[in-house]
Amino acid sequence: MLAKRIVPCLDVMNGQVVKGVQFVNLKVEGEPPELAADYEEQGADEIVFLDITASYEKRDTTLEVVKKTADMISIPLTVGGGIRCITDIQNVLSSGADKVSVNTAAIRAPNLVKESADVFGSQCIVVAIDAKRVYVDSDLTDKTVVDTTKGKCWWEVYVEGGRVPTGIDAMTWAKKVKDLGAGELLPTSMDCDGVQTGYDLELTRTMSQITNLPIIASGGAGNLEHIYEVLTAGDADAALAASIFHRSQYSVGEVKRYLADKGVTMRLV
Repeated sequence: MLAKRIVPCLDVMNGQVVKGVQFVNLKVEGEPPELAADYEEQGADEIVFLDITASYEKRDTTLEVVKKTADMISIPLTVGGGIRCITDIQNVLSSGADKVSVNTAAIRAPNLVKESADVFGSQCIVVAIDAKRVYVDSDLTDKTVVDTTKGKCWWEVYVEGGRVPTGIDAMTWAKKVKDLGAGELLPTSMDCDGVQTGYDLELTRTMSQITNLPIIASGGAGNLEHIYEVLTAGDADAALAASIFHRSQYSVGEVKRYLADKGVTMRLV
């Protein structure tokens, strides 16, 4: 059985790591290189670095900060934000990233996923999907409706750092990017982001079952049980978290030891 992964997330704005609640009220948490190095020492399997305002501001990823961060760690680094074309991907990889995460650009030009997978390999292409629940009364829609613990819903894709709704069904989109060559999916529940009440298990489980791609669950980690739930009942392959690590509620090592004690296959330091 493949080991599950614990992935600290660095949401970066103006060169600093920030964190908010449901994509707003952002507070500075630290410097990307120092935090990344600390999390590797704690036992993190990967680091995700997201330049969260790059797409909205129509600018490139801050490559200088990416390079400084990559130079500080040896574990895989995934970088997203402001990636619009093959050249942008090449620049990010040349700055030390191992994988790239595309979101807004993939929605605007889906063929970017296919082109980038063809050039760099599917294992290098992560499609991030920022999704928000839309509740409905029936299944009579072209969306993928799931009967959740809170009622029937589908998930709408948002872009530009969660600012712009698209009307696109997240599950339909996930299947499409799989066909285009995406190697991994990073769904973030906008409803759960920063709230620390648990991941959206229906979101991750449904996306996993529909695509059979590796899923990095994001949005909602507040305690150890939440991470255990998303890696088991939520069918996720990796759990991404930010607040609990930035604010020292738990170390990565504590999370991994807890999971291992509960029978989850982990890479322990």
